[in-house]
Amino acid sequence: MSARKATPKGKRKQSAQTTHSAPVPADTNASVPRSENVETKAAVAKAAVTSLVDFPLVLSLVFGGCCANVWSYESLLKMNAQLGTTLTFSQMVFITLHSLPSFITWSGRSSLPRLKPRQVPFARWAAQVLVLTTGSLLNNWAYAYNVPLTVQIVFRSAGTFPALLPLHLINAQLSRGPGLAVSMLFGYAFMKKRYSVAQIAAVVFVSIGVVVATLSRPSSPHASDAASPWRYSTGVLMLTVSLLLTGVLGMLQELTYSKYGPCWKEGVFYTHFLSLPIFLFLTEDIKAGFHSLAKQPASAAALPALFAPLVPYIVLAANLVTQLICVSGVNQLTSRVSSVSTNLVLTTRKAISLCFSVWWFGNGWNTQLGAGAGMVFLGSLLYTLVSGPAGSGSVSSTRSPRRLRKKKVQ
Repeated sequence: MSARKATPKGKRKQSAQTTHSAPVPADTNASVPRSENVETKAAVAKAAVTSLVDFPLVLSLVFGGCCANVWSYESLLKMNAQLGTTLTFSQMVFITLHSLPSFITWSGRSSLPRLKPRQVPFARWAAQVLVLTTGSLLNNWAYAYNVPLTVQIVFRSAGTFPALLPLHLINAQLSRGPGLAVSMLFGYAFMKKRYSVAQIAAVVFVSIGVVVATLSRPSSPHASDAASPWRYSTGVLMLTVSLLLTGVLGMLQELTYSKYGPCWKEGVFYTHFLSLPIFLFLTEDIKAGFHSLAKQPASAAALPALFAPLVPYIVLAANLVTQLICVSGVNQLTSRVSSVSTNLVLTTRKAISLCFSVWWFGNGWNTQLGAGAGMVFLGSLLYTLVSGPAGSGSVSSTRSPRRLRKKKVQ
């Protein structure tokens, strides 16, 4: 009996020794060097400071770049309302040259550069080129038919907000997004999308606002600009067709990107690069536009006589550069905040542009135009809220996403 009792005591003694001899886990915080903790805190503080600095910078790009772009655009059309073709051509060339370095490669066998392999077939981009160029020309021609910029801003504000689109569609849809009604109609008919009652009500509200603002036909501050209702109706028809065409463009882009992946940079380059041959048929209009800039009277008395003739060209260059700044600012804003916050910023920016156009250029304004613009802005924000933070909300598609094609198209 004594031997049997000795065994448990020995085991208890051995286990006790094992327990006491087991290493005590070290404190996690103590194992981290003090210098690493300091570096981590410094990195967090630096990121916070950078974020506080970057956000005001992004807002300045959006408000400063986009509002300056609207100012330079209207300044050019005030110089000569027939500058639409020249302005469209300049924009196409500028965007092409800006994107070109990313799509050329230098081969060791030849001293000449070559275009990199495409991700999307050539025919896909060719179809979008015709739609994009025609819509851009009609949009810039509308001003020559006595459609004031205030009405044009309301038309464009009725478009789909960039934050409701995927990031790779922002660049293409930024300044001329398809109207909500057009986008919804095409989405329902061709993309098999379904929309909630709240979304449909918001779109109807926006559409009524556009009609109210368009029928207001604010008076021009210049007596020479008075034109027949038929001429004004022709300009409104151009804006409407441009809206329909860009709705088609948005649908073609969505189909392309869903099949071949988010290659929006390639799309921006090829849709602008391939549009340049079309302007061979509009050479006379382009020459006339540049000549009219050279004949503009020197309105800047504070500038020396040597630089005064360059003012119109400086304004044209400012329009091209600020357009790029505006697009960059919206892209950065979308990547930092929610779609609702982005839409609030963009709606505020468009309202400021509208007020600035009325104040600086003396464009006509009346109660009906104000009511229509208010309905468009409010309806667009309502559409954003009911569509959800990611922009998908109640919209659903019966189509399954296609597999992305990874093979390069030669």
